[in-house]
Amino acid sequence: MKKLFFMMALTLLCACQNDDTDFSAFTSYTGIVTTIYINYNGASVSVSGDTQGVVSARGADVTVNSQYLDSLLLVLSGTTSDGSLLVYRTRKYGIQLNGVSITNPDGPAINNQCSKSLYVVCADGTVNTLTDGTAYTDRAYDQKGTLFSEGQIYFSGAGTLNVNANSKNAIACDDYITLEGDAVISCSVASMASNGIKVNDGMFISGGRLTIDVAADGGRGIRCDARTVVTGGTVDISTTGNCVIETVDGVADTTSAACIRCDSLFTMSGGTMILRSSGDGGKGIRCNENIELCGGSLTVTTTGDNNVGKPKALKSDTGIIISGGSLLATVSKSWACDNGIESEDPEDHLTILNTPKVRHVDKKYVKVTF
Repeated sequence: MKKLFFMMALTLLCACQNDDTDFSAFTSYTGIVTTIYINYNGASVSVSGDTQGVVSARGADVTVNSQYLDSLLLVLSGTTSDGSLLVYRTRKYGIQLNGVSITNPDGPAINNQCSKSLYVVCADGTVNTLTDGTAYTDRAYDQKGTLFSEGQIYFSGAGTLNVNANSKNAIACDDYITLEGDAVISCSVASMASNGIKVNDGMFISGGRLTIDVAADGGRGIRCDARTVVTGGTVDISTTGNCVIETVDGVADTTSAACIRCDSLFTMSGGTMILRSSGDGGKGIRCNENIELCGGSLTVTTTGDNNVGKPKALKSDTGIIISGGSLLATVSKSWACDNGIESEDPEDHLTILNTPKVRHVDKKYVKVTF
């Protein structure tokens, strides 16, 4: 029996080393995972399970330096109004949020300085809250949001995570982000902050519920430097900020608030997405490449003025292609759909493939249902 358990553990460990997206080891408390429990208690923390001495703390500011542990799971609980978690690591690992509330007045609540995968589990039935400060103390490492990661983030679980941004982004990632499972994630971005989610290499949503409210001028619910792919889940994003005008070398540049802003392709094949933008020139989805809807339900409403920017429900530089699912796009001013074509005919501003059950296309109102 012992030999069988050893072989199973060895197989699991090898699988985790070979597949950087396999976090099955981090969701079970087997002997191959080092599990460290960190409980925040006001101005201090209590730590258990740290047999290697990788955790240090100054008050409630916790640093984990675990370069040589094969597998690591950090379980966070408790409450602090002046604390943080900073992790240095060269291998993937997991963080389980087990009813924790961390406020850091001078920086991120959680800062992952690891370029490998980070698996964030919102423990079933728990409510977790992360809050940053209104100003960040300068450090020698990146601090781009309330929850920041150098490596990719996988969100899962069946708990709730509330992320409050007072200075920068709510969630920031220098790699890609995947949201799956039944996790409920809510991002609140104050007027002096920036974006709900800022991600460099891709945003992938296949499950869970994501709610983002952005009050910042020029702020975005999701700001993605690569492609955004939605295959499931429920997304509700609202922006209320106006345009931001910056002049560089005598040239004025206008940045509009947007629920989703991506530099590459946006595709949706499942799930439900509700987007609302009410500021001047606000956008629902602003994309450098195609916006493609082949399934799911997409509802976009912009109610802002066009004094500085031009509000659009869907704005793409290359094409808006609808082949399935349902789309309802409404604007108070300007165009509901804009694919960059110079035409006064609304039909020219999107491409509808196949034969929908409902087709209504005009300048300010587009409804297509398959």
